[in-house]
Amino acid sequence: MQGENLTSWNFFFLEGFSKYPKLEIVLFIFSLLMYLITLLGNSTLILITVVDARLQTPMYLFLGNLSFMDICYTSASIPTLLVNLLSSQKTIIFSGCAAQMYLSLAMGSTECVLLAVMAYDRYVAICRPLRYPIIMNRQVCVQMATISWVTGCLTALLETSFALQIPRCGNLIDHFTCEILAVLKLACTRSLLMDTIMLVISVLLLPVPMLLICISYVFILSTILRISSAEGRNKAFSTCGAHLTVVILYYGAALSMYLKPSSSGSQEIDKIISLLYGVLTPMLNPIIYSLRNKEVKDAVKKVNVCSSLCPF
Repeated sequence: MQGENLTSWNFFFLEGFSKYPKLEIVLFIFSLLMYLITLLGNSTLILITVVDARLQTPMYLFLGNLSFMDICYTSASIPTLLVNLLSSQKTIIFSGCAAQMYLSLAMGSTECVLLAVMAYDRYVAICRPLRYPIIMNRQVCVQMATISWVTGCLTALLETSFALQIPRCGNLIDHFTCEILAVLKLACTRSLLMDTIMLVISVLLLPVPMLLICISYVFILSTILRISSAEGRNKAFSTCGAHLTVVILYYGAALSMYLKPSSSGSQEIDKIISLLYGVLTPMLNPIIYSLRNKEVKDAVKKVNVCSSLCPF
């Protein structure tokens, strides 16, 4: 089957974790639990940023977008993974594979840009506090969020369209999802054009935003260290600490997946990293942002009180 061109086939087999059948039920329970927590946590965060007037600020506008991306990102691949972990027929149709690849790339790419935008927001809030309402007004915030979405969706469309047009000599994807690097391994020959597109987009969406985030935090740290009161420093650190933690988790996994040599490491390790990247990070985001955030905690309590008083 590997020797002939199967580009015209309308389905793929997903290898997933078939080599470890005894682990599949454990992975199913783990993935299902993480997915449900992700949906609950991020949905709650979106809800409170909409209904609570105190959270109608740029930071929470971006945070609401981030939560929506996390829901879309996990929903693009985890339901398929859950079904395949319990099924002997681990297949996905071509259109489903294309949609899965596009959504995963689009949400991941958009999040790369949005995290840089959020770093700039924290920079203005801490380093230019008096001008913050003017610089980060509602119109500017909406435009910055829109640019993040457009950039992510367009780059994902470019990558997906080229990846699925390459002639393939097999339809067995050694992954639990239609991850673009796993699909490209089915190509009959290496495509210089596709490799160039992947490299350019990876550099633009990973090291470049990371550099902007690092520059922002150099100025932020410099400003925080000049704050005289301990309370002021602690407040500034707490507002930036959540974002910085998410950045480290997200970019750490993304860099290990997309900017390492294609021949290095085991495919099984790539699957584990991809699973953590796709489930654990989106699940942790709302927890990280609400753990030391009094405004979020108060908003959640307010929603709980309202729901208990108005059950219908």
